[in-house]
Amino acid sequence: MVKKTEPTQTEPANAESTSGFNPVQLIQDSKAELTRVIWPSRQQLISESLAVIAMVSLSATTIYLVNNLFSWAAAKVFV
Repeated sequence: MVKKTEPTQTEPANAESTSGFNPVQLIQDSKAELTRVIWPSRQQLISESLAVIAMVSLSATTIYLVNNLFSWAAAKVFV
């Protein structure tokens, strides 16, 4: 039977991780990440927002109708 060896303690990859929270570095990193984001066009944003609103409305209507169906059936069976 093979005995597992315990993992060795390693140093952090960079020295910054041990120095604590640095708000200036956080803001710089956030700006750098935001420059890499591919933002949607206005047309894409509007069309996808309308699609989400339509699907939420459809789902809510379906749940409402199913709820009313079961309420009606329960009233017929139990009353």
